[in-house]
Amino acid sequence: MGEPPPRPTEHGTCVLIDGAGVLLRGRPGAGKSDLALRLMDDGARLVADDRVELTARDGAVMARAPDPLKGLMEVGGIGLIRVDPERLAAEARLALVVDLVEADAVERLPAPDSAELLGIALPRIDLAPFEASAPIKLRLAVGQGAGVIMPQP
Repeated sequence: MGEPPPRPTEHGTCVLIDGAGVLLRGRPGAGKSDLALRLMDDGARLVADDRVELTARDGAVMARAPDPLKGLMEVGGIGLIRVDPERLAAEARLALVVDLVEADAVERLPAPDSAELLGIALPRIDLAPFEASAPIKLRLAVGQGAGVIMPQP
């Protein structure tokens, strides 16, 4: 009997914010790990950095770190670090996909949008990761802030 086929992966970083999995996508150097660090400083947990394994389960997309990358994070200017186990989550049910873009590419009043992963549609937003307000905007988008700006599926 052979080994199971590899799980699909997405280039990105995944964090868990109060039970909501958030997939951060963007080109190398776009700010995925930087934004994840700022979110973790405010209580979020790291699921995966650089590559995220995805599986479909019960109508949801589940995210986790590939085995070789579990507990590791690349921090620009410092290098590869091992994250404190208390700041990790083994798995997350994705609630939001965030594409990291330049500030001038973010619409002021965007229409609701979605991304399809493994045949499942998830809410999707564009976000400028290096803005000081990026972490709170992301928390608002997953309904954890002072208001809810994204419709729930």
